[in-house]
Amino acid sequence: MAILSKSWTTPRVELDKRSRNWLTFASFAIPILLWSIVSYVPFIWHPQVEITDPGDVSYFREGTLIDKEIYQREIDKILVKQTETEQPVHLPKGEPANPVYLPAPHEVATALYTAFTTPPKRSNEPWFHESLGHSIQIIAWGFFWSMVFGLPLGLLAGTYDSASRLIEPFTEFFRYLPAPAFGALAVAILGIYDAPKIAIIFIGTFFQMVLISANTTRKLNMALIEASLTLGCKGISMIRQVIIPGVLPDLYRDMRILLGWAWTYLIVAELIGTSSGITWFITQQARYKNFDNVFAAILIIGFIGIVTDMILARIGKRLFPWHGSH
Repeated sequence: MAILSKSWTTPRVELDKRSRNWLTFASFAIPILLWSIVSYVPFIWHPQVEITDPGDVSYFREGTLIDKEIYQREIDKILVKQTETEQPVHLPKGEPANPVYLPAPHEVATALYTAFTTPPKRSNEPWFHESLGHSIQIIAWGFFWSMVFGLPLGLLAGTYDSASRLIEPFTEFFRYLPAPAFGALAVAILGIYDAPKIAIIFIGTFFQMVLISANTTRKLNMALIEASLTLGCKGISMIRQVIIPGVLPDLYRDMRILLGWAWTYLIVAELIGTSSGITWFITQQARYKNFDNVFAAILIIGFIGIVTDMILARIGKRLFPWHGSH
């Protein structure tokens, strides 16, 4: 155990498989444990009371959530009334509960299934899986166009100092401008449907992509470039035959990271113009106070993101087996 503990705290020392598995499990188990404690242990928080018997309080209803202060105040009123009138009273009863916006883990787990099986409240509204599919399309198109334009510019900026001086100063400036700020302009130019949403994903990732890919390109061993110049390989041929193959594994990793950034812009993007996709589902469920569905939808976004990244990581190992970093 001492050797195991030492390996956990030694820099750049790879852990054994068992330790990696346990720590990965703990990474998810600890937040779920804390969530469960807050949800199921009454004296941890539970600022409200779920009414099980309304008693003599006219506005109490079975199943409603009441703040503890209000609940206790109504009990005190009834007790005072009993003292004054000496008549029998019926006290309300309830159990400690958390606010509706903090559902318990089992409720969210149930919603992970029912979100897909419960039909929408209106016949013209999309099912949850349809909303989710629409969001994935928005992400895919926005990120695709970001790569189409961002990667070539990044490769040029990382290869030629002249291109770097032309491309990067403005890109550095523009990347600090928040993508959602262009929402109204995107709607005015592109309409109210999917195009402005794709544009926000594009703006949110394009400028970062240019700078990151340029920086990755600069890390290529200069000896390779000098050797290619000596052999007469220059211009487009050098980029195609030397630069791209040399930096492709690192660029692939960069794209995985940037794809995660694209997901962070999704919620804001889908609020622009007509609400759509999983963001529409989340806002609708929040309006109906179905926060178990809200949590479920947020978790599903996380599941899709991490599963996508794991799949891309496996593909990367097959495409670039010689590359050490994953």
